[in-house]
Amino acid sequence: MRIMKLVRSVAAAGILGIVVLQLSGCGAAHTAIKKRNLDVQTRMSETIFLEPMAASQRVVFVDIRNTSDKEMNLQPTIARELQMRGYTVTNDPQQANYVLQANVLQVGKADLRNSQQALDGGFGGAVVGATAGYAISGANRDVAVAGLVGAALGVVGDALVEDTYYTMVTDVQIRERPSAGEVVTQTQAASIRQGTATSIRENVQGIKADWKTYRTRVVSTANKMNLEFEEAQPALQEALAKSLSGLF
Repeated sequence: MRIMKLVRSVAAAGILGIVVLQLSGCGAAHTAIKKRNLDVQTRMSETIFLEPMAASQRVVFVDIRNTSDKEMNLQPTIARELQMRGYTVTNDPQQANYVLQANVLQVGKADLRNSQQALDGGFGGAVVGATAGYAISGANRDVAVAGLVGAALGVVGDALVEDTYYTMVTDVQIRERPSAGEVVTQTQAASIRQGTATSIRENVQGIKADWKTYRTRVVSTANKMNLEFEEAQPALQEALAKSLSGLF
């Protein structure tokens, strides 16, 4: 009886292992075919509409920051895209009719759920790091062992093919000088904590402003089989530059 039970367990493990290996191989092949080309997408949390301006007044000051852990030089790329759209890029904000400010908050591997959460958070929202995990459960020990055997075989195929996403999260602020006759006022509210026991609340209203201010968040995603950051970086930079210049 024990011999027959052992034979059935070994047979079940072998059959399940073959099935898992075949499915894993099919999944790896599907990913390799579908994700063989680099795919870059850029989404914006809020649309910004700027007032049309005469060609001689299309002067913009560009200030791009990077607080992520990746080395990126975005300012020349963004300035070039703006110049191609007919704008003059100046180093003097006093001479500008537009100010483009951006800060790259995070660059790295992330799944689509994390990218969507970053986009939904909007300007100034939290940025959540990627998480990944899996769990194996079974009705009995024999099935669990069989699953592990199959998974071990499947790793041979899956380890060679990875569906990789790199995401760049950028907060953007654009300032625009008011048109002739426009008067812009701003309302400011702040809650400032002083230590653990004291907080200060400020509410300032009716401030006359020299600029109209718009804010949004841009999330750029690069996806490809076995994608490395060195390949994703220039594509992400170009996508961000085109997205920002497209607002002008």
